[in-house]
Amino acid sequence: MEIKQKLFILADAAKYDASCSSSGSKAKRDSKGLGSTEGNGICHSYTPDGRCVSLLKILLTNHCIYDCRYCVNRISSDVQRARFTVEEVVNLTLNFYRRNYIEGLFLSSGIIGNSDYTMEQMIQVAKSLRDEHGFKGYIHLKTIPGASDELLTQAGLYADRLSVNIELPTAADLEKLAPEKKRLALERNMAEVNNKSLEILNDKKKGLKPPIFTPAGQTTQMIIGATPTPDKDILNTSVNLYEKYRLRRVYYSAFSPIPHADSRLPGQSPPLIREHRLYQADWMLRFYEYSVSEIVSEAHPNLELDIDPKTAWAIRNPAYFPVDVNRASRQQLLRIPGLGLKSVDKILRIRRYRQLKLQDLLTLRIIWKRAQAFTITVDYHPGQLTDSAKLAARLRPSLANEATATATSDTECKTVAVKPTQLQLLF
Repeated sequence: MEIKQKLFILADAAKYDASCSSSGSKAKRDSKGLGSTEGNGICHSYTPDGRCVSLLKILLTNHCIYDCRYCVNRISSDVQRARFTVEEVVNLTLNFYRRNYIEGLFLSSGIIGNSDYTMEQMIQVAKSLRDEHGFKGYIHLKTIPGASDELLTQAGLYADRLSVNIELPTAADLEKLAPEKKRLALERNMAEVNNKSLEILNDKKKGLKPPIFTPAGQTTQMIIGATPTPDKDILNTSVNLYEKYRLRRVYYSAFSPIPHADSRLPGQSPPLIREHRLYQADWMLRFYEYSVSEIVSEAHPNLELDIDPKTAWAIRNPAYFPVDVNRASRQQLLRIPGLGLKSVDKILRIRRYRQLKLQDLLTLRIIWKRAQAFTITVDYHPGQLTDSAKLAARLRPSLANEATATATSDTECKTVAVKPTQLQLLF
C-alpha cells in the first residue's frame, strides 16, 4: 500500500481521539534542532473548547486485537486496515513540519501483538525524531492500555504530553462495552506517569538536574453518550482523576455511531451541546471553586442543555444575588454568570483605586446579557431576585439560541487538512 493511501486511512481513523491539545508545555529543550520553540515560539489554532488543530494526528496502525464495541477499529470491524512503519511516521512528521503544515505530532495506535510491543513502536518514533533528527517540536503520545511501567517512563522522556484514555465514565461501562480493558490497569498507568512526574519535580527542588519528563503533563478522554451514565457520574469521575493523578485535562468526546454497531450501543449521537456543557462544568470545577453537588444532584443528575451550568446554578440560588462588584470577594465574583477569570482579576485590580460603574463592566467585555440580573455597580442595581421561574424564563430564550450556535461550531480536534497538491510536494 502506498504511503499516501496509508495517510488517508490512518489520519481519518485518528479523528475520534479528542485528547490532543498541545497547550501547557513550558519545557526549554536544547535550542539547537528542528522545530525548537525557543525564541519565537509556536502558534497553535484551537477550537472553541480549546482543542489544538495544528498537529499531525495519525494512528500508527488501525489494526487492533481488542473488540471494544464503540470503536470503529475493533477487531470485528470490516474497515480497511493499514499500518505505518516507524520510519514512515518519522518522515511524514519531518516533511510536514518543514513545509509549515504542522507544528507537532499526535500519535496513537490500535494494539498489535500486545500492549508492550505497540508502545515500543510508538516510542521508537519519538526517540528517532528527538535523537536522530534533532526534532524539538511538540510530541503527544497516546499510551497503550496495559503497557509496562518501564515503557511509560521511557515514553515520557521523549513526549511533551502523554494521554491514558479512561475510555468510558465508569468501570461498569467499560466492563459492558470493552471487557478486555480494565479500569484498574488504566488507572495504574496514570499513577505511574504521575509518580514519575512527582519524582522529577522533587529532584528539581533538591537542586538536581533530572531529565525532562512529560512537561505538558497527562490527559485522558471519556466517550459520552455510549452508555446511559448521567453527567453527575461523569463529573465525579473527572474530579477523582484530577485529584488522584493531577491530570491537565479530561476530554469529553460525544459518541459517534459506527457501521455495524453492537445492539448495546445507541443508534445516534448525543446532542453535541451536551459535550459542550460538560466542558463548561469541568471548567467550573477546576477554576471556579464549584463542587459537583452544586452543578448536578441526585434529583437532577444531568446538565441542562438549553442553559449553561453557571447560569443554571445562579437561577437556582437567587438568595446569593445580586452581588456588588465593588465589595464582593473573589469567590463571590466568580459565581456571577458572564464573568470569567480574567474579568474578575481585572475587577479586583481596578477597585483598588476607584469604584466600578456599569460602563466599566461593559468596557471589560463581560457577557452582560448573563450578568445583568446578578450584578450591582455604583450606578446599577437590578433589584432583588425573588422569582426563579421568571428569571429563568427571561434568560433561557437568548441562552438557548447561543447554545445551539455553540454546539454547531464545536468540532472534534481535526487532523491536518492535506490537499492533493500538498501531497505531491511530499511524494
